[in-house]
Order: sequence, then C-alpha cells, then structure tokens
Amino acid sequence: MGAVDRTVQHPKGTPVGRRVVLGLLGLGAAGVAAGPYLQRAQDTVAGKDPTGLTGLLPGGGGFRYYSIVASVPDRTAETYTLTVDGLVDRPATYRLPDLQAMPQRRTVRDVQCVTGWRVPDTPFEGVPLAHLLDAAGVRPEARAVRFSCFDGAYTESLTLEQARRDDVLVALRMQDAEISHSHGGPVRLYVAPMYFYKSAKWLSGITVTEAVQPGYWERNGYDVDAWVGRSNGRDDAPTV
Repeated sequence: MGAVDRTVQHPKGTPVGRRVVLGLLGLGAAGVAAGPYLQRAQDTVAGKDPTGLTGLLPGGGGFRYYSIVASVPDRTAETYTLTVDGLVDRPATYRLPDLQAMPQRRTVRDVQCVTGWRVPDTPFEGVPLAHLLDAAGVRPEARAVRFSCFDGAYTESLTLEQARRDDVLVALRMQDAEISHSHGGPVRLYVAPMYFYKSAKWLSGITVTEAVQPGYWERNGYDVDAWVGRSNGRDDAPTV
C-alpha cells in the first residue's frame, strides 16, 4: 500500500447492524454498471434515506457510503461545532472557521476498508489531532481519546499515543475539495494507517479519557487496533 505524506503549514435514526452492512455488500457488485446513476441518486438523497441503505451503494472514485443510522443532519460553517473536553485543562469549542485558521497538514495515502475495497492515493488535509490535544492541555492521567459524531450514534477511540501520530487528522478537505456531507463533512476524523472504520464521519466531539472505549464497530466484532495489514486478517501488506 503506497503512501506519500506531504506536510503544509434530523433526528437520530435507527442503527443498521453489522450483519446488514456485510450482507448487503453484494449491492456494490450489482450496481457497478449503474454506478453514475446511483451516484447521482445518492447525492440527491444524502441524509434523507429512511432505510439508510443508500450508504451501501458504490460511490464515485471507488468509495462506498456507509451510515449506521437512517439519516444524518447537515452541518454548515454557521452551525458546525467541534468540542474538545474530558481530561484536559482547557476545554474548547471550535467552529469551522476556527479549524480552517489552524496549521494544516496534507497526507496522501491509500484508503482501505476492512470489507475489501480500496481507493489509492487519496489526499486528506486538516488539523493534526495532536495540535488540538496540545491546545487543550492533556492531563497526566489521560491514556486515550474518544470521538463522537453528530449522527448521534457513531463513536470511535484511539490510544493517546495513536492520536498523537502525525498522520491522524481532524480532516477538513478530501480529494482536494471540502469534505461533502456523504463523506462525513464538514469535518471528519482521518486515521491514515488504520482501516477506514476508524476514521469517524461527522465528527463533533473529542473527549480525552483514562482508557480506550471501544467504538460502534468494535462493539460489533471489529478490532480496536485496526492497523492495515495487522488486524482483521484482511490484508497481507502492513503500512506502518
């Protein structure tokens, strides 16, 4: 898996279980021929499909769209906020322009899903998570970071050491454009060296904790430490 780093200064829905996600992945193969039409339809109904199954259709650029709830509200530059709290000395709430004004890092890596699909050489750009942790003043007893999302259901966690890696971003841009709602925008987590389920979409909260708290997919059987090539038995080529 090739990797290049380039650094520059509605209401909650009903969760869709892991068995449903994995069982319906065949829709991707069935829909390849109709991909452009499905993509246009998905863009039209993003966040409005009561079944949540548009998230399983093949998307542009090799991506597939997943959501564990039936619908996700939109957030704009005027309505988006990101909270940093927990075991920190200086809790903070940031708006999108605040994040955009911070030092940005650009990372170009393959994106790989644990279900097998991959999108090579995908640029992400955003604020290094370590920058926000340093600004908050992490307390000595802290060992992990938990992430929450404005879909109201998705959660993720990293150890503090993992969270401080320079290839873990609070991402504002993807493929050299603002991150769309379908891709988890306006702000998502991006954990470059791990399977894509660790890169939580629709990021709204960063909470520093004493221990790792397994996220949504970990509670449904996925690995907590999701290094590509070192977990889940899905890939033979480690990247870190």
